[in-house]
Amino acid sequence: VFASLLSNNFEALHFLDLLYLSSSTDQVEGRLGPSTVVLDHTSGFEGLLFVDDDLLGVIGHSNFSSIRATTCAYKGKWVYEVLISSEGLMQIGWCTLNCRFNQEEGVGDTPDSYAYDGNRVRKWNVTTTNYGKSWAAGDIVSCMIDLDEGTITFCLNGQSLGTAFSNIKMGPGVAYFPAISLSFKESVAFNFGSRPLRYPFHFYIICYLPLQDPPTADLIKAHRLLGYMKTVLSTCIDTQEEKLTEKDIGSWQLKGEPTVLVTLAHIFNYFAPLMCKVYLVEDVLMSFLLGILEGGGSVDEHPLIQQLLDLFWLLMEDFEVNECLKQLMMSLLRAYRFSPIIPDLGFQIHYLRLTTAILRHEKSRKYLLSNVITFDVLRSVVFFYIKTPLRVKEAGLEELIPTTWWPTRFDKEGKDEKDLRHETADERMRRRAYERGCQRLKKRIEVVEELQVQILRLMLNNKDKGTGEASRYIFLNKFRKFLQENASNRGNPTVLCPPEYMVCFMHRLITAVRSYWDEGKRKSTGAISSEDDLATKANIIIDPAEIQATSMDDLDEDEESGAAQRPSGAAAMGGALARPSWLSSPTLGRANRFLSTAAVSLMTPRRPLAPPEKVKVRSLPVEQRTEEDIEGSHGNDGLLLGRPLEEPDQPITEKSLLEILDGIVMMYNLSVHQQLGKMVVVSDDVHEYAVALKDTEEKIARCPGRRPDILEELQKSQKVFAEKLNHLSRRLAWINATIYSKEKMLDVYWLLRVCIRTIEHADNTGSLFAFNPEFYLNVAMNSYSALKNYFSPSNSMDELPGYEDTLTQLAAILAKHFADPRIVGTDIKDSLMQALASYVCYPQSLRAVERIPEEQRVAMMRNLLAPYEQRPWAQTNWILVRLWRGCGFGYRYTRLPHLLKTKPEDANLPSLQKPCPSILLQRHMAELLSQDKDMAASFLNSVLNQLNWAFSEFIGMIQEIQQAAERPERNFVDTRQLKVCATCFDLSVSLLRVLEMTVTLVPEIFLDWNRPSAELLLRRLAQLLNQVLNRVTAERNLFDRVVNLRLPGNARTYDMSPLCSVTRVVRLTVKRINGPAIARAASVLLSDPCFQLHSIQHLLGETEASTAGADHKHFSLHAYTDYISAEEEQKVEQMLAFLTEESKQAAATTPTSEDDLCPICYAHSISAIFKPCSHKSCKACINQHLMNNKDCFFCKATITGVEDYSKPAGS
Repeated sequence: VFASLLSNNFEALHFLDLLYLSSSTDQVEGRLGPSTVVLDHTSGFEGLLFVDDDLLGVIGHSNFSSIRATTCAYKGKWVYEVLISSEGLMQIGWCTLNCRFNQEEGVGDTPDSYAYDGNRVRKWNVTTTNYGKSWAAGDIVSCMIDLDEGTITFCLNGQSLGTAFSNIKMGPGVAYFPAISLSFKESVAFNFGSRPLRYPFHFYIICYLPLQDPPTADLIKAHRLLGYMKTVLSTCIDTQEEKLTEKDIGSWQLKGEPTVLVTLAHIFNYFAPLMCKVYLVEDVLMSFLLGILEGGGSVDEHPLIQQLLDLFWLLMEDFEVNECLKQLMMSLLRAYRFSPIIPDLGFQIHYLRLTTAILRHEKSRKYLLSNVITFDVLRSVVFFYIKTPLRVKEAGLEELIPTTWWPTRFDKEGKDEKDLRHETADERMRRRAYERGCQRLKKRIEVVEELQVQILRLMLNNKDKGTGEASRYIFLNKFRKFLQENASNRGNPTVLCPPEYMVCFMHRLITAVRSYWDEGKRKSTGAISSEDDLATKANIIIDPAEIQATSMDDLDEDEESGAAQRPSGAAAMGGALARPSWLSSPTLGRANRFLSTAAVSLMTPRRPLAPPEKVKVRSLPVEQRTEEDIEGSHGNDGLLLGRPLEEPDQPITEKSLLEILDGIVMMYNLSVHQQLGKMVVVSDDVHEYAVALKDTEEKIARCPGRRPDILEELQKSQKVFAEKLNHLSRRLAWINATIYSKEKMLDVYWLLRVCIRTIEHADNTGSLFAFNPEFYLNVAMNSYSALKNYFSPSNSMDELPGYEDTLTQLAAILAKHFADPRIVGTDIKDSLMQALASYVCYPQSLRAVERIPEEQRVAMMRNLLAPYEQRPWAQTNWILVRLWRGCGFGYRYTRLPHLLKTKPEDANLPSLQKPCPSILLQRHMAELLSQDKDMAASFLNSVLNQLNWAFSEFIGMIQEIQQAAERPERNFVDTRQLKVCATCFDLSVSLLRVLEMTVTLVPEIFLDWNRPSAELLLRRLAQLLNQVLNRVTAERNLFDRVVNLRLPGNARTYDMSPLCSVTRVVRLTVKRINGPAIARAASVLLSDPCFQLHSIQHLLGETEASTAGADHKHFSLHAYTDYISAEEEQKVEQMLAFLTEESKQAAATTPTSEDDLCPICYAHSISAIFKPCSHKSCKACINQHLMNNKDCFFCKATITGVEDYSKPAGS
């Protein structure tokens, strides 16, 4: 029976061969060029481009690059597909050979070229008009040309966008090439017919043909052979009755009758060569395998695929099965990546199930891991990505989420109100319906994510050692190379993983690694598994002494001096002790992976450490590392010497998991954090449109009935805003489910704890801190920022387990290391300082700083109070200001009063948070400044120096701005100049606030003249305060005119800011209490040459009517009742009365003789005599002079002392 079956059918196959040979010689009319259509990379391009090896994929690498295909059409109806890999600026279509492109003009910009641009949603043919829909990465554009009717049409994901162009040029000598122009880093892949078109049937109805002919004869042959194979697999030989019986094909097993295997071998003799062709693999084999899984159920319920793969490896040559598997996996990747999104995500699930089934086959999995799945842009990372739909209607989100919702209540600062008590019944019903829709969507997405995790778990299998190296170690070597490429080739788009892919890949990898960790812990006797176990116990044990003793033979160091030259103590992260190449992460050598793994613990050496000796470290390329290189052997591997005391008998987990964990941390640092920040823009857009909609509804309610025209326009705006919010709210639901869900938040939180543990252990170990990769600190800071800013309001940090303890641990790291002398890298130092500055802006994190041990708090404040010279001081000063904000005079605002009606660029900025002062840290500051007189003097001198510089720079800048504004010709003030001006103003105000804080907490620094520097500090303070007051309060002065210009970028320049802080300092300095110190302070202030009483009067709006026009609005503290209390106003009035009285008395005692005045300033009476030369001046002049020079004004003798001088009686 089998013999007759074979003889008849193989005769038919010979006939098909003859048919193929005859048909392959016929050229279909209407085309010119090679039968295999590819991109013309030799002469048909303009600009710089990267073209793939198959000549079908292209990436732009210049401003606007263009390229065309090798084959053109002059008659008939033709189509090709473009797979959109990035959604940026591109123009796709057709052009003639006469078209000449350049870096500015591409396809569609010349007369005989026609293009569709889905980025700007336009069509181009010299001129441009609106056309089509916007495209997104993962879409497929079909480009059709009808040279019989003279029309060009485009389709997006199989849906026609309508005829784009008609009456195109045709005739003799006119032929059209497929062509594209694309901007920098944009990428696409073409399908001219080398693979089955994704949307063919829609086009074949009207006879559109792919530009490249499909292998028709081979297709018929392959389908027929596949039919024979199915017949054999579903046939069973009944030896007793000597007949054939049918059986379920799904139950077939390789171990069966020899006759069946012999028959299959004959079939594979013809079938195997066909399976090396991509078109046949995708159209025949992949469709057949997908059909096996169509019945549903788990992948385990379909063992036939495993049996078929066994059959492939048995009956096909190695090179044939290798090529077949490669093309099959690449076809699955393309199919998954460019599948349209439907409500149940059926396409994605279908392709992932088949991928899982294939990877369950051990031999196939190892081959694919070794040769195909190599984590570049178009490889397996694609399987772990879930693309976000740009068009929610086509994705079916309207069915999943029929009811939309968005915030409708906002506080006066424009932020969403989280209090739901004021919610109406209708709003509550809408919100709950929206949340139910979001949950439905999340469950669909979780099915896809679970399949993706299954794929990763198969790749991380380390028990399949029977057929060679385990899958995990193959995966790990590829993974490290993937990280190297992304870390070292940030400017090369051909090897970079898109950040949106990296986010999804990282989350799936974390889930897979933690599941393997938990499995290993459950198998360990007596081990306790917990959610946080890996974060706290994933330790690689390194002996720092041996690290120092190891000679860097890989680097060709001097063998005699290599170890001796290495420092024996703690080294500086990123600076003093440079990390050699074999210690760089991702790692290249055998030992370095242990130095950058997930966490580093204290260790107990198994052997006494000998004196430093040279140890040869073997360096291996990443691809050549074996299991022994990664895991070690017999529990000992070079630098691994012991285990923690608390676990003397418990084996350390597989080090391969720790190396993967190290890679996860690096992934977050490379691009995940930036991508998390980018996706927040959708939430921001929802908020912005919701505010605009509410504002429009309020205007409609106030619109008078006599203005129907205004009402009509408002209602149109209302409709537009509502439609946009419906779209955005559904898109936000998708993003929250895929990126900002509770599970993703827990992943990032877990990563934060891993980094914290790593840093703590490295710090405790001493010199090992130098080898801790800098990106661990960056990830610790950035992951906390992401949890705080990106995952809210849908998820709150307060709900995370151990949240407060984690905040405290991170606070301790920031407080200790922001001024750590071991860290000398400027970038990481700046990052730590900025992170601490942000940390103290939020109540919860500030309380965490207050919970760290007192010794660390005091040390932190001591570092903050170090002199400002020769170090970045702006962030330090900002930290002190934040600790004070909420306690200062008129310093209880979140935003300046005049800016409340404007929308902030980012409401989550630390500077826009509500005041949350720290009384505890203020007390530490007061104690330090009070007890350490030298530190107090140096700190305040540096603050006064910086204030003098910042305010002088500010005044200089506004002079230039005023001059530019007054010129008769039209001039525009440079934006950068405005920003510098605003920055100098902000610095001046913040320095004034620090002075206010110091005078409030430790007034004796200025008023206790028993302290050696008190008088000098007080005089300097009075001089600067008077300068600021005079500049800001003078009527119609420079400051007043520039502020009233209201220039964009200079809006923060506002007179309330400096005047409030100056008012508090002056009031505290001269407050009316008994005591000689206050009298001296008032005398110093009044004796300053710059003191003007009307500047103090200006604070309360008491200015002379003659000096100001009637239309000029006067400044007055009385106008800020929301920020300044009545009690504070009363104290200012008392201060003004006191200074008025004191100034009258001072005027009455002014010397009448010129001989009694200081010969330098002629403003004050002589009050000091120099030793030993006995020359005289006022104290203000000599104290200012002695700050920079010790020589006498007059005789140049060295001044050894200054004594008080009073004019003798009767002289």
